[in-house]
Amino acid sequence: MNKTKPILVIGSNSFSASSFIDYCLAQGYKVIGVGRSKEIERVFRAYSKNQNLQNFTFKQIDLNGGHKQIVELVNQDKIEIVFNFAAQSMVAQSWDHPEHWYQTNIVGLSELCNSLLQEKSIKKFVHFTTPEVYGSTSGWIKESFSFAPSTPYAVSRAAGDWHLKCLFENYGFPVIFTRAANVYGPGQQLYRIIPKTILSALIGQKISLHGGGKSIRSFIHMNDVSAALSSIMADGKIGEIYHISTNEMISIINLVKALALLLGVEVEDIMEQGPERPGKDFAYKLSSEKLRTELGWSDKTTLQIGLADTLTWVKSNLDTLRVLPTSYEHKR
Repeated sequence: MNKTKPILVIGSNSFSASSFIDYCLAQGYKVIGVGRSKEIERVFRAYSKNQNLQNFTFKQIDLNGGHKQIVELVNQDKIEIVFNFAAQSMVAQSWDHPEHWYQTNIVGLSELCNSLLQEKSIKKFVHFTTPEVYGSTSGWIKESFSFAPSTPYAVSRAAGDWHLKCLFENYGFPVIFTRAANVYGPGQQLYRIIPKTILSALIGQKISLHGGGKSIRSFIHMNDVSAALSSIMADGKIGEIYHISTNEMISIINLVKALALLLGVEVEDIMEQGPERPGKDFAYKLSSEKLRTELGWSDKTTLQIGLADTLTWVKSNLDTLRVLPTSYEHKR
């Protein structure tokens, strides 16, 4: 890939984007990050200690209404690669104000990409989307547009994916779709299950598990996701979908039990059962065979090692993290 031109990362304040920026900087790329808010707290900024930080530039631009500014960035630097992580991403909260999710994940996205159609420098627009669009899966599924969304969040992401698919088929828009399993690792927001469980245990609090944690998920370390995205940037095919997932599934309750064992506490001391949330899907089983066979990717970090890695990060930043909010704070 051409390292003389910067990679544009939209939604750079998200956990996945921040971690991927750190990965790209370490590989010698220049990166421009775009976020609607000021840069996130340093403790969540994976790239903050990168030795190549001088190659990173942050621009505060809101996807909603700021698409012209983003297009100007693309035009100014003749950007060839765009990664889009921007989205209203919380599932349960999408029931409260679904119009906010539709505004960002459908309207804002479509405004941006329709404007980017004119920017001929772009070779790849890698769209970081979600398995939530499929609804609950009964078996391991391959990449498709067979959607059955069960929440406003999932509906908004499915509609956004379909719009980009139409742009590709009718105008050749160079989109590549990635749908990743549950990502985790150092630097993840404290309202996510793994860091929240660890922090709560360390400060003597309990977490509440929706429906007792019966749903099952694949958890994949962000290092492996970044490696997958790098492979897709280099060799991914325009118009294709790539699942990024491990081949292992674990229930949320068993995940919490694994964390309790790692922390040396009883699981009853760190959790209590809460009500199930509306539209909760039981399982997302993503076959990642395509990514493995076509691009030669494989996951390297076991769940045991990844959880220990995240625990180390929480312990190392405990004084900072313990005073930060552990609940999602919605911003329109």
